[in-house]
Amino acid sequence: MKKIVLGILSVIFASYLIAQEGAKKHQFIGVDKCKTCHKTEKQGKQVAIWEASKHAQAFATLKSEESIKIAKEKGIAKAPHEAPECLKCHASGYDLVGDTTLVGPKFAVEHGVQCETCHGAGGDYKTKKIMESREESIKNGMKAILVADGTAEKQCRTCHNEESPTFKGFNFEEQWKKIAHPVPAG
Repeated sequence: MKKIVLGILSVIFASYLIAQEGAKKHQFIGVDKCKTCHKTEKQGKQVAIWEASKHAQAFATLKSEESIKIAKEKGIAKAPHEAPECLKCHASGYDLVGDTTLVGPKFAVEHGVQCETCHGAGGDYKTKKIMESREESIKNGMKAILVADGTAEKQCRTCHNEESPTFKGFNFEEQWKKIAHPVPAG
């Protein structure tokens, strides 16, 4: 009996490992590609909202004197705009640059916290046909984040937390109002 249970558990575990290995990785295409559709009035001028946000400047802040000072105080050897400890929250896909299978030609780390940071790498859900269906978008790499179920706040708190050297608290509802970019009804 023990051997049967161990055999079944081994098959289940092996299936899990194979599924994880086979999980498709989606290509980051960059905000310049997203702009094609998401800059319009019909889409709520979503790109303009992002451009006016601190997220759009997240990478640029790493070159500031304050960031350089903080990095030195934290014992970070590299310049902040080159340090993984800083880039993990200030630049989408920083660790993928150079991998053309995962980073498209219009993607730029310098765009900071851009569309794909929150919505997922868009290479496979970027077409209008797929984007018209939330379900299809999610199947093709879009992150299923919502305010109502708490997944949006959880996503934000991966960076807006006590690990950040400049953290002064985070009121999700207040901050969400600053970055909300819904598609207008109709």
